Amino acid sequence: MDIVKLSLTDVRDKIAAKKLSSVEVTKAIFDRIKETADLNTLITVTEQSALEKAAEVDGKIARGEKIGALAGVPIIVKDNISTSGIRTTCASRFLSNYVPPFDATVIKKLKAADAVIVGKANMDEFAMGSSNENSAFGPVRNAVDPTRVPGGSSGGSASSVAAFQAFGALGSDTGGSIRQPASFCGVVGLKPTYSAVSRFGLVAFASSLDQIGPITRCVRDNAELLNVIAGHDEMDSTSAFVKEDYTDYKTGVKGKTIGIAKEFFDREFSAEVKNAVLAAAKLYEKAGAVLKEISISSFDAALATYYIIACAEASSNLARFDGVKYGLRADADDYIDIYYKSRTAYFGAEVKRRIMIGNYVLSSGYYDAYYLKASKVRTKIKAEFDAALKECDFILGPTSPTTAFKLGGDFTDPSEAYTADIFTVPVNIAGNPAISIPCGADKSGLPIGLQLIGRSFGERELFGAAETLEKELG
Repeated sequence: MDIVKLSLTDVRDKIAAKKLSSVEVTKAIFDRIKETADLNTLITVTEQSALEKAAEVDGKIARGEKIGALAGVPIIVKDNISTSGIRTTCASRFLSNYVPPFDATVIKKLKAADAVIVGKANMDEFAMGSSNENSAFGPVRNAVDPTRVPGGSSGGSASSVAAFQAFGALGSDTGGSIRQPASFCGVVGLKPTYSAVSRFGLVAFASSLDQIGPITRCVRDNAELLNVIAGHDEMDSTSAFVKEDYTDYKTGVKGKTIGIAKEFFDREFSAEVKNAVLAAAKLYEKAGAVLKEISISSFDAALATYYIIACAEASSNLARFDGVKYGLRADADDYIDIYYKSRTAYFGAEVKRRIMIGNYVLSSGYYDAYYLKASKVRTKIKAEFDAALKECDFILGPTSPTTAFKLGGDFTDPSEAYTADIFTVPVNIAGNPAISIPCGADKSGLPIGLQLIGRSFGERELFGAAETLEKELG
Protein backbone atom coordinates (compact mmCIF):
# COMPACT_ATOMS: atom_id res chain seq x y z
CA MET A 1 0.00 0.00 0.00
CA ASP A 2 1.38 3.38 -1.05
CA ILE A 3 0.15 5.51 1.84
CA VAL A 4 0.55 8.88 0.11
CA LYS A 5 -1.72 7.81 -2.77
CA LEU A 6 -4.69 7.00 -0.55
CA SER A 7 -7.64 9.37 -0.65
CA LEU A 8 -8.19 11.81 2.19
CA THR A 9 -11.29 9.86 3.27
CA ASP A 10 -9.50 6.51 3.17
CA VAL A 11 -6.47 7.65 5.15
CA ARG A 12 -8.67 9.33 7.76
CA ASP A 13 -10.74 6.16 8.20
CA LYS A 14 -7.65 3.95 8.43
CA ILE A 15 -6.13 6.22 11.10
CA ALA A 16 -9.38 6.20 13.09
CA ALA A 17 -9.55 2.37 12.81
CA LYS A 18 -5.88 2.06 13.95
CA LYS A 19 -4.90 0.43 10.64
CA LEU A 20 -2.44 3.28 10.19
CA SER A 21 -1.01 5.74 12.67
CA SER A 22 -1.02 9.46 11.96
CA VAL A 23 2.73 9.57 12.71
CA GLU A 24 3.32 6.84 10.10
CA VAL A 25 1.21 8.71 7.54
CA THR A 26 2.83 12.07 8.31
CA LYS A 27 6.34 10.64 8.00
CA ALA A 28 5.40 9.14 4.62
CA ILE A 29 4.17 12.57 3.52
CA PHE A 30 7.42 14.28 4.57
CA ASP A 31 9.41 11.63 2.71
CA ARG A 32 7.33 12.44 -0.36
CA ILE A 33 7.82 16.19 0.12
CA LYS A 34 11.59 15.66 0.19
CA GLU A 35 11.50 13.40 -2.90
CA THR A 36 9.60 16.04 -4.89
CA ALA A 37 11.27 19.15 -3.45
CA ASP A 38 12.30 20.28 -6.95
CA LEU A 39 8.65 21.19 -7.65
CA ASN A 40 9.09 24.11 -5.19
CA THR A 41 5.51 23.75 -3.99
CA LEU A 42 6.17 24.78 -0.38
CA ILE A 43 7.61 27.95 1.14
CA THR A 44 7.60 26.67 4.72
CA VAL A 45 7.67 23.03 5.86
CA THR A 46 6.40 22.41 9.40
CA GLU A 47 7.82 18.95 10.09
CA GLN A 48 8.36 19.21 13.84
CA SER A 49 4.96 20.69 14.74
CA ALA A 50 3.21 18.33 12.31
CA LEU A 51 4.75 15.23 13.86
CA GLU A 52 3.86 16.53 17.33
CA LYS A 53 0.23 16.98 16.22
CA ALA A 54 0.21 13.53 14.61
CA ALA A 55 1.47 11.95 17.86
CA GLU A 56 -1.22 13.87 19.76
CA VAL A 57 -3.93 12.45 17.46
CA ASP A 58 -2.56 8.91 17.82
CA GLY A 59 -2.67 9.36 21.61
CA LYS A 60 -6.31 10.46 21.48
CA ILE A 61 -7.24 7.42 19.41
CA ALA A 62 -5.33 5.06 21.69
CA ARG A 63 -7.20 6.46 24.71
CA GLY A 64 -10.56 6.22 22.97
CA GLU A 65 -11.12 9.98 23.09
CA LYS A 66 -13.30 11.89 20.65
CA ILE A 67 -11.43 12.89 17.48
CA GLY A 68 -12.09 15.47 14.77
CA ALA A 69 -13.36 14.98 11.23
CA LEU A 70 -9.85 15.13 9.73
CA ALA A 71 -8.03 13.41 12.57
CA GLY A 72 -4.41 12.78 11.69
CA VAL A 73 -4.73 13.79 8.01
CA PRO A 74 -1.83 15.86 6.55
CA ILE A 75 -3.06 19.09 4.89
CA ILE A 76 -1.21 21.94 3.13
CA VAL A 77 -2.29 25.60 3.44
CA LYS A 78 -1.73 28.42 0.96
CA ASP A 79 0.76 30.95 2.30
CA ASN A 80 -1.68 33.89 2.35
CA ILE A 81 -3.69 32.28 5.17
CA SER A 82 -2.55 33.35 8.64
CA THR A 83 -1.04 30.66 10.85
CA SER A 84 -0.08 31.49 14.42
CA GLY A 85 3.63 30.93 14.98
CA ILE A 86 4.19 29.83 11.36
CA ARG A 87 5.60 32.21 8.78
CA THR A 88 3.01 33.63 6.37
CA THR A 89 4.72 35.38 3.46
CA CYS A 90 2.15 35.72 0.65
CA ALA A 91 5.20 34.74 -1.48
CA SER A 92 6.42 38.33 -1.15
CA ARG A 93 9.76 39.76 -0.03
CA PHE A 94 7.68 42.32 1.89
CA LEU A 95 6.45 39.63 4.32
CA SER A 96 9.41 37.26 4.12
CA ASN A 97 9.89 37.38 7.92
CA TYR A 98 6.24 37.81 9.00
CA VAL A 99 4.93 35.38 11.63
CA PRO A 100 1.25 36.05 12.48
CA PRO A 101 0.21 36.20 16.14
CA PHE A 102 -3.17 34.57 15.32
CA ASP A 103 -4.79 31.82 13.27
CA ALA A 104 -7.23 32.43 10.43
CA THR A 105 -10.67 31.01 11.16
CA VAL A 106 -10.15 28.19 8.65
CA ILE A 107 -6.93 27.24 10.47
CA LYS A 108 -8.76 27.15 13.79
CA LYS A 109 -11.30 24.84 12.16
CA LEU A 110 -8.60 22.57 10.71
CA LYS A 111 -6.99 22.33 14.14
CA ALA A 112 -10.33 21.63 15.81
CA ALA A 113 -10.82 18.84 13.26
CA ASP A 114 -7.42 17.41 14.30
CA ALA A 115 -5.87 17.92 10.84
CA VAL A 116 -2.07 17.90 10.59
CA ILE A 117 -0.70 21.01 8.84
CA VAL A 118 2.51 19.99 7.06
CA GLY A 119 3.41 23.20 5.24
CA LYS A 120 2.56 26.54 3.64
CA ALA A 121 2.18 26.48 -0.14
CA ASN A 122 4.02 28.67 -2.62
CA MET A 123 1.83 31.03 -4.66
CA ASP A 124 1.81 34.07 -6.91
CA GLU A 125 2.77 37.08 -4.80
CA PHE A 126 -0.26 38.39 -2.89
CA ALA A 127 -2.35 35.97 -5.03
CA MET A 128 -1.75 38.03 -8.18
CA GLY A 129 -1.07 35.79 -11.16
CA SER A 130 -2.16 32.79 -13.20
CA SER A 131 1.08 30.82 -13.47
CA ASN A 132 2.73 30.81 -10.01
CA GLU A 133 5.81 32.42 -11.55
CA ASN A 134 5.22 35.71 -9.66
CA SER A 135 6.71 34.45 -6.40
CA ALA A 136 9.65 35.87 -4.46
CA PHE A 137 10.50 32.24 -3.63
CA GLY A 138 10.76 31.08 -7.25
CA PRO A 139 8.21 29.47 -9.57
CA VAL A 140 6.28 26.32 -8.73
CA ARG A 141 6.51 23.43 -11.19
CA ASN A 142 3.55 21.36 -12.32
CA ALA A 143 3.63 17.86 -10.79
CA VAL A 144 2.26 16.39 -14.04
CA ASP A 145 5.02 17.95 -16.17
CA PRO A 146 7.71 19.94 -14.32
CA THR A 147 8.49 21.97 -17.46
CA ARG A 148 5.00 23.48 -17.19
CA VAL A 149 3.38 25.99 -14.86
CA PRO A 150 0.88 24.70 -12.27
CA GLY A 151 -1.45 27.67 -12.76
CA GLY A 152 -2.02 30.39 -10.21
CA SER A 153 -2.28 31.83 -7.84
CA SER A 154 -2.82 28.65 -5.77
CA GLY A 155 -0.29 26.73 -7.87
CA GLY A 156 1.65 25.44 -4.87
CA SER A 157 -1.53 24.05 -3.31
CA ALA A 158 -2.68 22.34 -6.52
CA SER A 159 0.72 20.94 -7.52
CA SER A 160 1.35 19.65 -3.97
CA VAL A 161 -1.92 17.68 -4.03
CA ALA A 162 -1.15 16.33 -7.51
CA ALA A 163 2.35 15.34 -6.30
CA PHE A 164 0.92 13.40 -3.30
CA GLN A 165 2.55 15.77 -0.79
CA ALA A 166 -0.73 16.01 1.15
CA PHE A 167 -4.24 14.61 1.02
CA GLY A 168 -5.79 18.01 0.49
CA ALA A 169 -4.91 21.69 0.47
CA LEU A 170 -6.49 25.07 1.00
CA GLY A 171 -6.24 27.74 -1.66
CA SER A 172 -7.87 31.09 -2.27
CA ASP A 173 -9.83 32.08 -5.36
CA THR A 174 -10.25 35.73 -6.39
CA GLY A 175 -10.63 35.24 -10.15
CA GLY A 176 -9.99 31.53 -10.66
CA SER A 177 -6.98 30.95 -8.42
CA ILE A 178 -8.25 27.59 -7.14
CA ARG A 179 -10.00 26.32 -10.27
CA GLN A 180 -7.39 27.17 -12.91
CA PRO A 181 -4.49 25.48 -11.03
CA ALA A 182 -6.76 22.50 -10.34
CA SER A 183 -7.41 22.28 -14.08
CA PHE A 184 -3.69 22.52 -14.97
CA CYS A 185 -2.68 19.92 -12.35
CA GLY A 186 -5.51 17.43 -12.89
CA VAL A 187 -7.10 17.74 -9.45
CA VAL A 188 -10.44 18.93 -8.05
CA GLY A 189 -10.77 22.56 -6.94
CA LEU A 190 -13.82 24.33 -5.53
CA LYS A 191 -14.52 28.03 -5.23
CA PRO A 192 -17.34 28.10 -2.68
CA THR A 193 -20.18 30.62 -2.71
CA TYR A 194 -18.89 34.03 -1.63
CA SER A 195 -19.37 34.20 2.19
CA ALA A 196 -19.73 30.42 2.70
CA VAL A 197 -16.20 30.24 4.16
CA SER A 198 -14.79 32.87 6.52
CA ARG A 199 -12.12 35.18 5.11
CA PHE A 200 -10.87 36.21 8.56
CA GLY A 201 -7.10 35.75 8.50
CA LEU A 202 -6.86 35.61 4.72
CA VAL A 203 -4.46 38.35 3.58
CA ALA A 204 -6.75 40.37 1.33
CA PHE A 205 -6.28 40.86 -2.40
CA ALA A 206 -9.79 41.96 -3.47
CA SER A 207 -12.14 41.65 -0.52
CA SER A 208 -15.40 41.46 -2.47
CA LEU A 209 -14.06 38.62 -4.62
CA ASP A 210 -11.68 36.57 -2.41
CA GLN A 211 -12.82 33.14 -1.21
CA ILE A 212 -10.95 30.30 0.51
CA GLY A 213 -11.66 26.81 -0.82
CA PRO A 214 -10.42 23.19 -0.94
CA ILE A 215 -8.21 21.37 -3.46
CA THR A 216 -8.19 17.57 -3.42
CA ARG A 217 -7.68 14.58 -5.70
CA CYS A 218 -11.35 13.54 -5.81
CA VAL A 219 -14.79 15.07 -5.30
CA ARG A 220 -15.65 13.20 -2.08
CA ASP A 221 -12.48 14.48 -0.40
CA ASN A 222 -13.32 18.01 -1.52
CA ALA A 223 -16.69 17.81 0.21
CA GLU A 224 -15.04 16.48 3.38
CA LEU A 225 -12.59 19.39 3.49
CA LEU A 226 -15.27 22.01 2.74
CA ASN A 227 -17.40 20.53 5.52
CA VAL A 228 -14.69 21.40 8.03
CA ILE A 229 -13.88 24.95 6.91
CA ALA A 230 -17.34 26.30 5.97
CA GLY A 231 -19.81 28.09 8.23
CA HIS A 232 -20.60 31.47 9.78
CA ASP A 233 -17.87 33.37 11.57
CA GLU A 234 -18.54 36.45 13.71
CA MET A 235 -15.04 37.69 12.85
CA ASP A 236 -16.07 38.10 9.20
CA SER A 237 -18.94 40.54 8.70
CA THR A 238 -19.61 39.14 5.19
CA SER A 239 -19.87 35.57 6.47
CA ALA A 240 -23.22 33.90 5.76
CA PHE A 241 -25.40 32.15 8.33
CA VAL A 242 -25.37 28.97 6.26
CA LYS A 243 -23.89 25.62 7.27
CA GLU A 244 -24.83 22.36 5.63
CA ASP A 245 -23.46 18.85 5.70
CA TYR A 246 -21.65 19.10 2.38
CA THR A 247 -20.81 15.39 2.46
CA ASP A 248 -24.53 14.58 2.31
CA TYR A 249 -25.05 14.76 -1.43
CA LYS A 250 -26.55 12.45 -4.02
CA THR A 251 -24.56 11.44 -7.07
CA GLY A 252 -26.48 11.65 -10.34
CA VAL A 253 -27.82 14.15 -12.84
CA LYS A 254 -30.94 12.37 -14.11
CA GLY A 255 -33.58 15.00 -14.89
CA LYS A 256 -31.16 17.86 -14.25
CA THR A 257 -30.72 20.64 -16.81
CA ILE A 258 -27.16 21.64 -17.68
CA GLY A 259 -26.71 24.98 -19.40
CA ILE A 260 -24.14 25.33 -22.17
CA ALA A 261 -23.42 29.06 -22.47
CA LYS A 262 -22.84 29.77 -26.15
CA GLU A 263 -20.50 32.64 -25.27
CA PHE A 264 -18.14 30.13 -23.61
CA PHE A 265 -17.72 28.18 -26.83
CA ASP A 266 -18.20 30.84 -29.55
CA ARG A 267 -14.62 31.99 -29.22
CA GLU A 268 -11.18 30.79 -30.20
CA PHE A 269 -9.39 28.61 -27.68
CA SER A 270 -7.68 25.21 -27.61
CA ALA A 271 -9.60 22.73 -29.78
CA GLU A 272 -8.46 19.88 -27.53
CA VAL A 273 -9.91 21.62 -24.47
CA LYS A 274 -13.15 22.46 -26.27
CA ASN A 275 -13.60 18.90 -27.58
CA ALA A 276 -12.89 17.31 -24.18
CA VAL A 277 -15.39 19.56 -22.41
CA LEU A 278 -18.11 18.97 -25.02
CA ALA A 279 -17.43 15.21 -24.85
CA ALA A 280 -17.95 15.40 -21.08
CA ALA A 281 -21.23 17.25 -21.68
CA LYS A 282 -22.33 14.30 -23.82
CA LEU A 283 -21.49 11.96 -20.93
CA TYR A 284 -23.79 14.02 -18.74
CA GLU A 285 -26.51 13.68 -21.38
CA LYS A 286 -25.93 9.91 -21.43
CA ALA A 287 -26.29 9.92 -17.61
CA GLY A 288 -29.76 11.47 -17.90
CA ALA A 289 -29.14 15.22 -17.90
CA VAL A 290 -30.78 17.60 -20.36
CA LEU A 291 -28.35 19.91 -22.19
CA LYS A 292 -29.68 23.38 -22.94
CA GLU A 293 -28.03 26.24 -24.79
CA ILE A 294 -28.12 29.45 -22.77
CA SER A 295 -26.69 32.93 -23.11
CA ILE A 296 -24.61 35.07 -20.75
CA SER A 297 -24.46 38.19 -22.92
CA SER A 298 -22.22 40.11 -20.52
CA PHE A 299 -19.51 37.40 -20.66
CA ASP A 300 -17.22 39.40 -22.94
CA ALA A 301 -17.22 42.32 -20.49
CA ALA A 302 -16.39 40.15 -17.46
CA LEU A 303 -12.60 40.07 -17.79
CA ALA A 304 -12.24 43.86 -18.01
CA THR A 305 -14.78 44.32 -15.21
CA TYR A 306 -12.87 41.91 -12.99
CA TYR A 307 -9.47 43.53 -13.49
CA ILE A 308 -10.86 47.00 -12.79
CA ILE A 309 -12.61 45.93 -9.57
CA ALA A 310 -9.85 43.57 -8.37
CA CYS A 311 -7.04 46.05 -8.99
CA ALA A 312 -8.99 48.88 -7.36
CA GLU A 313 -9.54 46.79 -4.22
CA ALA A 314 -5.93 45.57 -4.29
CA SER A 315 -4.57 49.13 -4.39
CA SER A 316 -6.59 49.86 -1.25
CA ASN A 317 -5.80 46.60 0.58
CA LEU A 318 -2.07 46.74 -0.14
CA ALA A 319 -1.74 50.36 1.00
CA ARG A 320 -1.03 48.99 4.49
CA PHE A 321 2.29 47.53 3.29
CA ASP A 322 4.36 50.67 3.64
CA GLY A 323 7.45 49.62 5.58
CA VAL A 324 6.09 51.36 8.69
CA LYS A 325 3.14 49.41 10.08
CA TYR A 326 3.55 46.26 7.96
CA GLY A 327 6.36 44.62 6.04
CA LEU A 328 10.10 44.99 5.71
CA ARG A 329 11.48 48.52 5.90
CA ALA A 330 14.11 49.89 3.54
CA ASP A 331 16.75 52.31 4.83
CA ALA A 332 15.47 55.84 4.30
CA ASP A 333 15.67 59.38 5.70
CA ASP A 334 11.97 60.17 6.20
CA TYR A 335 8.60 58.45 6.10
CA ILE A 336 7.85 59.38 2.45
CA ASP A 337 11.19 57.89 1.48
CA ILE A 338 10.40 54.79 3.55
CA TYR A 339 7.17 54.26 1.58
CA TYR A 340 8.88 54.74 -1.77
CA LYS A 341 12.01 52.70 -1.13
CA SER A 342 10.25 49.87 0.72
CA ARG A 343 7.60 49.40 -1.95
CA THR A 344 10.15 49.68 -4.75
CA ALA A 345 12.41 47.08 -3.17
CA TYR A 346 9.93 44.55 -1.79
CA PHE A 347 6.89 44.46 -4.13
CA GLY A 348 7.24 42.33 -7.27
CA ALA A 349 6.51 43.60 -10.78
CA GLU A 350 3.00 42.14 -11.07
CA VAL A 351 1.91 43.52 -7.70
CA LYS A 352 3.21 46.98 -8.65
CA ARG A 353 1.39 46.74 -11.98
CA ARG A 354 -1.96 45.96 -10.34
CA ILE A 355 -1.58 48.65 -7.68
CA MET A 356 -0.93 51.22 -10.41
CA ILE A 357 -3.96 50.04 -12.41
CA GLY A 358 -6.08 50.23 -9.25
CA ASN A 359 -4.94 53.74 -8.38
CA TYR A 360 -5.57 54.85 -11.96
CA VAL A 361 -9.17 53.57 -12.16
CA LEU A 362 -9.98 55.09 -8.76
CA SER A 363 -8.46 58.49 -9.54
CA SER A 364 -10.81 61.46 -9.68
CA GLY A 365 -10.59 61.91 -13.43
CA TYR A 366 -11.28 58.26 -14.29
CA TYR A 367 -13.46 56.90 -11.47
CA ASP A 368 -16.74 57.29 -13.40
CA ALA A 369 -15.29 55.98 -16.65
CA TYR A 370 -13.80 52.84 -15.13
CA TYR A 371 -14.66 51.83 -11.56
CA LEU A 372 -18.24 53.12 -11.50
CA LYS A 373 -18.98 51.57 -14.90
CA ALA A 374 -17.40 48.27 -13.84
CA SER A 375 -19.58 48.22 -10.71
CA LYS A 376 -22.69 48.60 -12.89
CA VAL A 377 -21.56 45.81 -15.23
CA ARG A 378 -20.92 43.64 -12.19
CA THR A 379 -24.59 43.99 -11.23
CA LYS A 380 -25.60 42.95 -14.76
CA ILE A 381 -23.31 39.90 -14.72
CA LYS A 382 -24.73 38.74 -11.39
CA ALA A 383 -28.29 39.20 -12.66
CA GLU A 384 -27.56 37.20 -15.83
CA PHE A 385 -26.08 34.29 -13.89
CA ASP A 386 -29.07 34.27 -11.54
CA ALA A 387 -31.46 34.28 -14.51
CA ALA A 388 -29.56 31.49 -16.28
CA LEU A 389 -29.56 29.33 -13.15
CA LYS A 390 -33.34 29.62 -12.95
CA GLU A 391 -33.49 27.97 -16.37
CA CYS A 392 -30.96 25.26 -15.53
CA ASP A 393 -29.39 23.51 -12.56
CA PHE A 394 -25.76 24.02 -13.59
CA ILE A 395 -23.72 25.86 -16.18
CA LEU A 396 -20.97 23.84 -17.85
CA GLY A 397 -17.86 25.13 -19.58
CA PRO A 398 -14.07 24.94 -19.70
CA THR A 399 -12.07 25.97 -16.65
CA SER A 400 -9.22 27.37 -18.74
CA PRO A 401 -8.85 28.05 -22.48
CA THR A 402 -5.62 26.00 -22.58
CA THR A 403 -3.76 23.29 -20.76
CA ALA A 404 -0.70 24.20 -18.68
CA PHE A 405 1.75 26.34 -20.61
CA LYS A 406 5.54 26.23 -20.46
CA LEU A 407 7.46 27.80 -17.59
CA GLY A 408 8.97 31.07 -18.70
CA GLY A 409 5.73 32.18 -20.34
CA ASP A 410 4.61 32.48 -23.91
CA PHE A 411 3.42 36.04 -23.30
CA THR A 412 5.19 39.13 -24.64
CA ASP A 413 2.57 41.40 -23.05
CA PRO A 414 1.74 40.75 -19.34
CA SER A 415 -1.93 41.49 -20.03
CA GLU A 416 -2.07 38.46 -22.37
CA ALA A 417 -1.66 36.23 -19.32
CA TYR A 418 -4.88 37.66 -17.89
CA THR A 419 -6.89 35.82 -20.56
CA ALA A 420 -6.07 32.54 -18.78
CA ASP A 421 -8.83 33.55 -16.33
CA ILE A 422 -11.48 34.33 -18.94
CA PHE A 423 -13.80 31.45 -17.96
CA THR A 424 -13.33 31.74 -14.21
CA VAL A 425 -13.57 35.46 -13.38
CA PRO A 426 -17.31 35.82 -14.17
CA VAL A 427 -18.07 33.39 -11.34
CA ASN A 428 -16.22 35.49 -8.76
CA ILE A 429 -18.07 38.58 -9.97
CA ALA A 430 -21.38 36.75 -9.60
CA GLY A 431 -20.41 35.18 -6.26
CA ASN A 432 -21.62 31.69 -7.24
CA PRO A 433 -19.91 28.41 -6.37
CA ALA A 434 -17.96 26.59 -9.10
CA ILE A 435 -15.91 23.42 -9.24
CA SER A 436 -13.15 22.35 -11.62
CA ILE A 437 -12.88 18.63 -12.29
CA PRO A 438 -10.55 16.73 -14.64
CA CYS A 439 -12.31 15.64 -17.86
CA GLY A 440 -9.46 14.38 -20.02
CA ALA A 441 -6.00 15.22 -21.32
CA ASP A 442 -4.47 16.76 -24.41
CA LYS A 443 -2.10 14.94 -26.82
CA SER A 444 0.83 15.80 -24.50
CA GLY A 445 -0.92 14.16 -21.54
CA LEU A 446 -1.65 17.48 -19.83
CA PRO A 447 -4.89 17.58 -17.81
CA ILE A 448 -8.01 19.36 -19.08
CA GLY A 449 -10.44 20.79 -16.55
CA LEU A 450 -14.19 21.19 -16.82
CA GLN A 451 -15.96 23.86 -14.78
CA LEU A 452 -19.43 23.41 -13.32
CA ILE A 453 -21.11 26.53 -11.96
CA GLY A 454 -23.99 26.22 -9.49
CA ARG A 455 -26.56 28.31 -7.68
CA SER A 456 -25.54 30.24 -4.58
CA PHE A 457 -25.01 27.83 -1.68
CA GLY A 458 -25.57 24.93 -4.09
CA GLU A 459 -22.28 23.18 -3.28
CA ARG A 460 -23.94 19.86 -2.43
CA GLU A 461 -25.60 19.72 -5.83
CA LEU A 462 -22.28 20.60 -7.48
CA PHE A 463 -20.53 17.76 -5.66
CA GLY A 464 -23.21 15.31 -6.81
CA ALA A 465 -22.92 16.38 -10.44
CA ALA A 466 -19.10 16.48 -10.33
CA GLU A 467 -18.89 12.98 -8.85
CA THR A 468 -21.19 11.73 -11.59
CA LEU A 469 -18.65 12.78 -14.21
CA GLU A 470 -15.83 11.35 -12.10
CA LYS A 471 -17.58 7.96 -12.19
CA GLU A 472 -18.45 8.21 -15.89
CA LEU A 473 -14.79 8.83 -16.69
CA GLY A 474 -13.64 6.08 -14.35
